[in-house]
Amino acid sequence: MPEKDLQTSIEYLKGVGAARAELLAGELGVRTFGDLLQYLPFRYVDRTAFHRVADIVSDVSAVQLKGTLSRVQEMGAGKKQRLTAVFEDESGSIELVWFKGVKWIKPKLHYGKTYVCYGKPSRFNGRWNIPHPELEDEDEVKKRNLPRIQPVYSTTEKLSSRGLNSNGIARLVRELLPQVKGLVPDPLPESFLKKLRFPSKDDALHYLHFPEDLQQVERHRNRLKLEELLMLQLLLLIRKRQTTVELPGVRFEAVGDLFMQFYEKYLPFELTSAQKRVMREIRGDVNTGRHMNRLVQGDVGSGKTIVAMLCALLAIDNGYQAAVMAPTEILATQHFESFSSMLNKLPVNVRLLTGSTKTKERNEIHEMLDSGELHILIGTHALIEPKVKFQNLGLAVIDEQHRFGVAQRARLWKKSKVAPHILVMTATPIPRTLAMTLYGDLDVSTIDELPPGRKEVKTVHRFDNARLKVFRFLKDEIAKGRQVYVVYPLIEESQVMDYKDLMDGYESITRAFPMPEYRVSIVHGRMKPEDKEIEMRQFSTGKTQILVATTVIEVGVNVPNASVMVIESAERFGLSQLHQLRGRVGRGAEQSYCILMTGDELSKEAVVRLETMCRTNDGFEIAEVDLDLRGAGDISGTQQSGQMQFQYADLNEDGELLKTARHLANELLDADPDLNMPENRPLARALERLQKNRPDWSLVS
Repeated sequence: MPEKDLQTSIEYLKGVGAARAELLAGELGVRTFGDLLQYLPFRYVDRTAFHRVADIVSDVSAVQLKGTLSRVQEMGAGKKQRLTAVFEDESGSIELVWFKGVKWIKPKLHYGKTYVCYGKPSRFNGRWNIPHPELEDEDEVKKRNLPRIQPVYSTTEKLSSRGLNSNGIARLVRELLPQVKGLVPDPLPESFLKKLRFPSKDDALHYLHFPEDLQQVERHRNRLKLEELLMLQLLLLIRKRQTTVELPGVRFEAVGDLFMQFYEKYLPFELTSAQKRVMREIRGDVNTGRHMNRLVQGDVGSGKTIVAMLCALLAIDNGYQAAVMAPTEILATQHFESFSSMLNKLPVNVRLLTGSTKTKERNEIHEMLDSGELHILIGTHALIEPKVKFQNLGLAVIDEQHRFGVAQRARLWKKSKVAPHILVMTATPIPRTLAMTLYGDLDVSTIDELPPGRKEVKTVHRFDNARLKVFRFLKDEIAKGRQVYVVYPLIEESQVMDYKDLMDGYESITRAFPMPEYRVSIVHGRMKPEDKEIEMRQFSTGKTQILVATTVIEVGVNVPNASVMVIESAERFGLSQLHQLRGRVGRGAEQSYCILMTGDELSKEAVVRLETMCRTNDGFEIAEVDLDLRGAGDISGTQQSGQMQFQYADLNEDGELLKTARHLANELLDADPDLNMPENRPLARALERLQKNRPDWSLVS
């Protein structure tokens, strides 16, 4: 066969063959020499250190002992047969126990010989023992000269049954390493490796299979993690430079009459210092002549909408139109009502376009857009329909952007000859490490303070058996003139069951809160849009005191008089969704409450989520806990939980490495934007390969 390289089929490695090759491919995805080289151990066993029997403690995972056998005894019969031996060193003795393989283990046990014993201690009847230890003659161990730091590989039952347990895989790797030494291409420039004192990729991969020193394992693994994170940051930053630095944008030079009139006369409250800082950052972007691509993230109620409104006025003052796109009709309508009521004393034409807009009104909007008479268009995905044509779109605001696909956002962008400035907003705070990855191609602004006078929402957890007490509390709040949300979960896979839960809950509420003293509204996904609108309006105008709903009210409902949020089956919600729902109350001056109702049986994760909600209102702290619980999720936005698809890196743990990768990527692109320098060409080629095999990483394009 030809000379072996990293693409050689694993079948041709000594000890594999066709049958094992098929198993390795099916069970582990290992098909080539290169695949096996990159299949790293998940932990190591340190066989350099020896314990004494007397020093064994409860939290030790495994011990290695050196000593002799003083007694060997076969006990029981049939399925209850077992073999025991007393193992002694100078400090004491411990019992060794085998429940399987008695017939072939017993003849190998001899008095007087020195053995090396390795295993996990267990406590039984107040005494330590080691079930199924590894027991080897000390002289044999010395002769075999095995590595004293031993790798442990993940494997499967099928593989183990064919001799490919962890030790079997280690044997294959030992056979492989000499054949592939020096064959691994290194995309990282040598100058980077020297600067960071990192080994080459080839050395790192070889070392991590059979390390000589556990203290060095982290440095070699970090070398591989950094490469992954650097490649990702380069892809994102190249995209960012293409859509900002290199892409021309409209210029908003003037802070004109509309902006100043609104700011000085009609702004209903003083902006927080965080809102002012974000406005300065946006002003800096839109006056450069380059395209703005900025994310504004802020907690529920932090005042992102007013920032979007001020940006829209900047666009109009400079002769451009603005569009605001929201993921649901409810949220789009909410934005429309906010913009209309706050701008009603200015000569600004604001319209709403959704799937429910009647044909006659839709045609009017199309005409006014085309003529430039319409200044701000707010809507859902209806904004990106082919018939919607702007005369001069200068700003596109995308709210809760993670709910839109890349292609949908691109269609909005293409409605202008020159790319409009993009302002993305999210009320789901994102941990810094995740923001650098999820939104690595956007500039990120954070509104990290709430308007003055807002009281923190008090959050409590109550079990179902406390429901009558909860109902009494709700009646007390309603007697004070307040209103209440009662929210039920809605999960796609169980819509029928969820609908039944909702309707059962609604009946229970109407029995506990009977007419005419109380009035109850209901909103759910099976209702017609116009029926939803009627029910929502009944609640927002105060005609009903209780709104029973599914999570359609997660975003977009703003009723300052609502002071209580009851979340039913709260254990079924994720942390970010619980936090979003809680954000529907606490919008007025009165004290507000969030009551998390659950059954008695809770998972460990559910307990952590509920305790976190009761402990803090800080969305950024909640986001960090959520990241730890759920994992970072798939970067392309198709996956809501589970780890990102990194082979070595983990965003939960590698925040500092990610920052280093970001810094190095910026440094590299500043010096060589096209990666054309000779030492950077391997990196450019690796990026090309990565782009062919990965989804489009961009989030706004």
